[in-house]
This record gives sequence, C-alpha cells and structure tokens, in this order.
Amino acid sequence: MTISVEGHEPAPCPPPPGRSAGLRRRFAEEARSERPDLAELCLLVAAQADGTLTDDGVDAAQMELDDLAGRLPFRPGGPRAWAEALRELLGERLGFHGVAADYGRLESSLLHQVLKRRRGLPILLSVVWLEVARRAGAPVYGVALPGHFVIGFGPAGEQVLADPFDGGRVLAGGDARLLASGATGTPLEPSMLTPADPLEVVLRILNNVRAWAATRPERTDVALWAVELSLLLPSHPAKLRFERARLLVRRGEFADGAVELEEYAELIGAVDEGAAERVRGEARAARAMLN
Repeated sequence: MTISVEGHEPAPCPPPPGRSAGLRRRFAEEARSERPDLAELCLLVAAQADGTLTDDGVDAAQMELDDLAGRLPFRPGGPRAWAEALRELLGERLGFHGVAADYGRLESSLLHQVLKRRRGLPILLSVVWLEVARRAGAPVYGVALPGHFVIGFGPAGEQVLADPFDGGRVLAGGDARLLASGATGTPLEPSMLTPADPLEVVLRILNNVRAWAATRPERTDVALWAVELSLLLPSHPAKLRFERARLLVRRGEFADGAVELEEYAELIGAVDEGAAERVRGEARAARAMLN
C-alpha cells in the first residue's frame, strides 16, 4: 500500500522487517569497505525505501549502468570532451534531466527509479553520470555545491563542471557561482569545488530523504529508516541519535525513545549540561506516556 499526500505523488513502502535487516547489514558492510561502491550503496538505500526492489532488481540496475557506459565513445579526449560525451548520451539521446516537480517525489532520491524515469534530484542524476563515466574510465567526481550537486571532470587546473539536472549542460565560467548563490545565497569558495567522497554523497542523499519525510508527518517510517541508515555510516552527525530518539517517541515507542534520549543526554552532558538536562526532560516526558 502507498500513502499519498495532497499535491504529491504516492511514495513506495519499505520492505518487510526481515529483508530490511539484511539490507542494513549489507549497507553497513559496503559503507565500511575499503572502496565503497557508490551505486551499490544508493541501490541499497532504494531497496530500503521500495519493497518491490529485489536483489535481481539491484543487479539489473548495475547492469544498466554498465550498458550505458558501453555506449560512450572510447576515450573521447580531455575533461571537456568527456563532459560533452556524457551530455550527448545521457542528456540529449536518453533524456536524463530534472524538473522542479521532482523535488516532491521520494522516487527522485531512489537510483533504480531515476534510471527508469530518467528524472530525479540533482544528486541522483549526478550519481548516474558519475557511475556511467567512471565505468568508461573518465576522470570524474561529484561536486557538492551548496544546494545543488554537479559533477566535475579533470584536475583542479583543468576542471570542467557539468550539471546533470540540466541535462548535463557544461558550465561556463560564472555558472557554478550562480548555482551556489542562487540555491542558498552562499558565495562560491574554491573548497566547494573539491571532489565529494562517496560516503558524503550517500549521507547527502539520506538527508534529502529525511527532508522529504519531515514535511509528511504520516511518513515517520521513511524518516526513521533514513536516520538509521545514516547512523550506519562510519562518519555522521551525533545529533542524528537525538533525531532517532524523537522519531521513536513520535511513533509511540516511548520506552525505546526514552532510553535513546537518556543516552544522548549522557553523550552531550560533558559539553553542554543545560542541553543535556533538557533532553533528560524529554526522556521523562516520554516515560510518563507509558502510564
């Protein structure tokens, strides 16, 4: 069953508990591997969101990325030639791009659905570009601009940026600055153009899922699994533990939520006793709901 919200498309439902636990084990193992596979992690996130995505479906998505890479010209040239080749194949011939309406769809954060619909959020379209280009041997990486994700080709002195959300448009000199300032009002700094680590990409995707769920009070299930996957990453904000505790309380799991609130209070007590006491107050309130 799917649940729809007025003005939004219905969202997929997660898998049953047994499969969900297995997916999380695989996600944690992949995230802690020596060279985490970005596509695999994104597909495991998608399988946690969409109970219809089986292991065969995950394999099929990986094979589709392989097939797309095989359709690129062999070693087209330098960074700009690679960017143009990806734009021509994915953006022009196959129609991968984004539109504003996709920000209201959970499917726009799920890699298998992005491959199927050829639409998605900037970061998921960038994952498609990254994985196709990487398989073809391109010098490619993600670039996490404030509020907008793009991809880069080549080293710093020869860097060429492209925007998969805009069909892979190759960015001119001031375009990246306009994207950054237009999205968040933040001035573009050179440090913002450095390659994004695959695990940083996955955490940013999960942040998008949490933001989607935050506007839909009836989808605490989605918010919870997004937080729990984020906590499985080797590096994550400690405050996610607080968010998980509060979600448990909202879902009526008062005892478990209270325990996690108390544990978080202990964690922050050494640096901010006032904040810790406020969290303990929330734990006491949660326990009172059991009476």
